Amino acid sequence: MERRNLIRAVGAAALAAGLATSAVAQQKDKVTLLLNWYVYSEHAPFFIGKAKGFYEAEGIDLDIQEGRGSAVTIQAVAAKSATFGYADVPTMIKAATKGAPVKAVGVALQVSPMSVMGLAEKKIDKPQDIVGKTIAMTPGDSMSQIWPLFLKKTGLKEDQYKVVSGDGQTKLNAVINGQADLLLGYVMDQNIKIQDATKKPVHVIRFADYGVSLISSGIIAQKETLAEKPDLVRRFLRATTKAFEETEKNPEAAIDAMLAANSKAGQRDTLVVGIKLTTPLYHTAETKSLRPLRTSMKDVNESLDLLVQYGGLDASLRGKAEDWVTDDFLPK
Repeated sequence: MERRNLIRAVGAAALAAGLATSAVAQQKDKVTLLLNWYVYSEHAPFFIGKAKGFYEAEGIDLDIQEGRGSAVTIQAVAAKSATFGYADVPTMIKAATKGAPVKAVGVALQVSPMSVMGLAEKKIDKPQDIVGKTIAMTPGDSMSQIWPLFLKKTGLKEDQYKVVSGDGQTKLNAVINGQADLLLGYVMDQNIKIQDATKKPVHVIRFADYGVSLISSGIIAQKETLAEKPDLVRRFLRATTKAFEETEKNPEAAIDAMLAANSKAGQRDTLVVGIKLTTPLYHTAETKSLRPLRTSMKDVNESLDLLVQYGGLDASLRGKAEDWVTDDFLPK
């Protein structure tokens, strides 16, 4: 009799545990993260965070989706068709000043990776060498949005070069096949791909070296989400902060996690080089002692100054970093 009771008790406990596990699974929040672009090395933290269960531990069922440019990602978040976006923060600020109800809740790349690049054999070593050349661009992406700042800083005019428009692969093909001399790209992405494809050195002209030193990619959210679901935002950012810290410690594991989820992201060796060029962009001198994603409002205000001076932003917005970026939801 006692044995039957024990069996019943064990069975009841197992059933209760199973129901509890099922309840927890049902309680997970479905979260969509829309990236700024096709998956590449910069996005590895999200994948290692998912692979290691950081998001699951916070009660989040994360769906990572590829994007087609920061402007498109910002529009999707503003329309609530994505819970969070990973997008260029200055591009988001420009959209927000025009009414997009979005805000940055963490800045991942605090030093800009934006560049114009081409094969070294073209001898395009400085901005003035761009005159008369053809540049491949993607309309609507973050670099095309910030490119006018680079032009004003360097004294270049739009009628001094030609443009070939297309998506990311079209840009690469144009430079690789000689249809364009240059493309707008990130220092840890397209230059490596061009070099891999052509086996030739690539020369990079970084925007930051000519005074366009803006904060860059970050996490953005709809303002209603911040007001109505602050706990979800905090849980997402706790997991994401851990994911970026894990990537800093083990960049190769982060790339492996990304390739396990998306084998078409690229060649492993190339992606590893890319992530190792990316992690130094996580901090400025102002934030080197802080956890990833936590930014300095001084750095944000310096970016606002540039946007006012060269990006057409109204001067009344100068010095108002907290209107566009907040650290309030990040872990301490």
